[in-house]
Amino acid sequence: MSYVEMPGAQVPIRMWTDPASVEDVAMQQLRNVATLPWIKGLAVMPDVHYGKGATVGSVIAMHGAVCPAAVGVDIGCGMSAVKTSLTANDLPGDLSRLRSKIEQAIPVGRGMHDDPVDPGRVFGFPTGGWDDFWTRFDFVADDVKFRRERATKQMGTLGSGNHFVEFCLDESGAVWLMLHSGSRNIGKELAEYHMGQAQKLPHNQGLIDRDLAVFIADTPQMGAYRNDLFWAQEYAKYNRAIMMGLFQEVVRKEFRKAKVTFDPV
Repeated sequence: MSYVEMPGAQVPIRMWTDPASVEDVAMQQLRNVATLPWIKGLAVMPDVHYGKGATVGSVIAMHGAVCPAAVGVDIGCGMSAVKTSLTANDLPGDLSRLRSKIEQAIPVGRGMHDDPVDPGRVFGFPTGGWDDFWTRFDFVADDVKFRRERATKQMGTLGSGNHFVEFCLDESGAVWLMLHSGSRNIGKELAEYHMGQAQKLPHNQGLIDRDLAVFIADTPQMGAYRNDLFWAQEYAKYNRAIMMGLFQEVVRKEFRKAKVTFDPV
């Protein structure tokens, strides 16, 4: 698929979608991003839509700087998929019971587990690095540390928005387990804290949109953001791993007679 190139202040706006289909407020955000002094490239995907400062569905290349708003508040958002030994014929005509069991195992929305999930009891969970991961929470932004208990109880939960847990079928009729989620509230809290810190910096005072504030490379503020960014990305990875383990446990119990096996991809 070819792209449409539109003029921008510092770089062209390369759009892999019809510009006429993009809402006006999102188009203005793209123009705003193209004014940033550090920008080197701007690519726009078909799912582009209005966001905070920068659009969702755009790829922004910068030199010597990073914009926390462009990275987003759902740090580490991603997907996970596992192929099962089940086929479409193994699934019941009514999936409501399965859905209920999954929702009992994996809290949705703002929900959380009553107690933190013990990863040692989660099917297929890679426990290596778990203790070190939580030790490194002591080094994230002080303003967010009070959220530790909430973060431990939301580990292994779905969230809301475009996050989902679902059964999928491939072309051969094989059943897959798939989910999409990120770093939950703790990722949002860290992102919003650093966005606020960036907005206070002198080099960001003349920007066309204060939500596009950036951190500059090799500064203490950039170092602090990168530390928390990487921790939140790891939280998101573990969050998906625990959810997938809980999902597999539900399926294994519901299809006990089939002796279902799983093949992570």
